[in-house]
Amino acid sequence: MATMTASIISGKEIGQQVYADLQKEISALRDRGINPGLAVVLVGEDPASQVYVGQKEKKCNELGILSKKILKPDTISEADLLALVDELNADDEVHGVLVQLPLPDHISETKIMAAVSPNKDVDGTHPVNLGMLMMGMGDLWPCTPAGVIEMLDRTGVEIAGKNAVVVGRSNTVGKPCALMLLHRHATVTVCHSKTADLAGVCRSADILVAAVGRAKMITGDMIKPGAVVIDVGINRGEDGKLVGDVDFDAASQVAAAISPVPGGVGPMTIAMLMSNTVAAAKAATA
Repeated sequence: MATMTASIISGKEIGQQVYADLQKEISALRDRGINPGLAVVLVGEDPASQVYVGQKEKKCNELGILSKKILKPDTISEADLLALVDELNADDEVHGVLVQLPLPDHISETKIMAAVSPNKDVDGTHPVNLGMLMMGMGDLWPCTPAGVIEMLDRTGVEIAGKNAVVVGRSNTVGKPCALMLLHRHATVTVCHSKTADLAGVCRSADILVAAVGRAKMITGDMIKPGAVVIDVGINRGEDGKLVGDVDFDAASQVAAAISPVPGGVGPMTIAMLMSNTVAAAKAATA
């Protein structure tokens, strides 16, 4: 069988297209005297979280979105953090509230996520918004899976009628991604650690989304020739470099199109966060 070289689905490039569209929406809001605002709460000094929060703040500044960064020590009590979330829920300048995960062990992430107003939940992880997603309603859906769909759409990939396989069943990526693909009329299979014949199921996929968090777990022989592969994984390889859940070099010889790591889904997650913030501002002022 002749090998093919996959076209690259660049999250950086698609993210720029999303930002160009958002700038028009932000300008229209500003003409009405509305300035979209995002508050990000960072508890403790986790290095990865600091990088993510910095990227979000930078993007807000580039787009003209009001950015409030609130830093709290990891000794903060759960009650005090809940009180802070309540304050932000009541702040009219803030349309989106995001509490950066992970949180210290003594704080319940579930409780904090549920305390954020569903109307300001720009991460799309509030039980109400996940319920809305289940029903195909609302527009504050989880950022990473929303980014996956945006990448497929803007690359011109037809979703309806295709076999889609999602590897991973997390509440933040795997399950919501499966639902989004289902809403778009794909036939969806969700794989996990108990899936029998994972390779065989993956080979049935026209669209394969890898979101399992294990470096290079999806090998080239697990991919159907001509499939579209979206790699959500961000892992450190043995050499310390970032790698995805897919063996990129092998997969790109079989797939028709593939997203790289880094530069794939990562930039899209921040793009969709900005998109959700603008959507929340529009809804709050409609």
